[in-house]
Amino acid sequence: MRKSLFKWHSYLALVAMLPVLIVSITGSLLVFKVEIDSLLRPHHMVVNEQGTTSSRRVNLDTLMRNITHKHPQYALAGWELFDDNNRSDTAYVIELNTENWFKIYIDQYSGEILSEPADMEHYITDWLLELHYAFLMHFNGTVVGAIVGLLMLFLGISGIILYRGFWRKIFTLRWHAASRIMFSDLHKLIGIIASPIFILISFTGVYWNVAIILHEVMEHSDEQEHVYITQAYHSPSISFEQLKQNTEQAIPSFQGTYLAIPNEPGMHITFYGEVDTANPLISQYASMVTYDKDSGELLSKYDIRNAGFFAKFDDSTRKLHFGYFAGIWSKIVWCIIGLAPVILCVTGLIMYWLRKSPKRQRRAR
Repeated sequence: MRKSLFKWHSYLALVAMLPVLIVSITGSLLVFKVEIDSLLRPHHMVVNEQGTTSSRRVNLDTLMRNITHKHPQYALAGWELFDDNNRSDTAYVIELNTENWFKIYIDQYSGEILSEPADMEHYITDWLLELHYAFLMHFNGTVVGAIVGLLMLFLGISGIILYRGFWRKIFTLRWHAASRIMFSDLHKLIGIIASPIFILISFTGVYWNVAIILHEVMEHSDEQEHVYITQAYHSPSISFEQLKQNTEQAIPSFQGTYLAIPNEPGMHITFYGEVDTANPLISQYASMVTYDKDSGELLSKYDIRNAGFFAKFDDSTRKLHFGYFAGIWSKIVWCIIGLAPVILCVTGLIMYWLRKSPKRQRRAR
């Protein structure tokens, strides 16, 4: 049994080596996506850098008009909201008569538009994100990503089973032993230390990709022709600023973080946001308030604090995957563990080569 598991572990690792390296390296970089964007593009990402807590956001309706007046060929579809005197808002728009999404950065404290519309893979970190979970192949890549995640999950679990006895001498490395033994010890050491978080990251990655696949399949199961947006689907009399203020009364301590604007028939206005909670794994998009797109009437509200276990688990996969549940320190740990497969691939490949080398020599003789 152990010998068969070892073979599966070795051969599947060789098969999955390249995609695992891609996922690992891009994932470690994306842990610090916001920081990288702020460093490379401060003129887009950073606003009111010297501001004080007295700074106030411009009326949301005014901000939205600034976008639509400057770019009438686009329709607003989403809005990422920030009020930390540091990071700019992001408006998401769809080009009319197409299904092409773009993003625009805007200073929420001055109303200044900071960028031109850029497609969702234009900036380096957005390109890395698409490479990370879909290998730049969109829906087909999402399926491939799910399969790669399952392989990574198998490698992590099988590695623990194969080397479970290594815990007793986890910090013992035989540096002066033969090369194969030294690399074997290093492989086991890195694998055993990294495996719990590695398995967690792999599981949440698979969970996300499968969720995206199911959503796409269900959305297009009726085989209806896709309707391209030609105009706003909400009433022009709607005040998004007023609805934003109403959300704070609808759910205690609610702070809006993302606004979903109707961009297809039947879709209503939804504010996603965060609430005060002692659970560090609850994300900033966990709760939501939905309004009628024509009348602005409150349709529903959802407070994650009153939800069941599965709903909270589903939401927690976001922070667990990217590791930002404990600030900078958890992000550093996730970044380092995310790179562990690189070392495992190198040491595993060397071990495989050294293991096969004596057989090649015997065949040559």
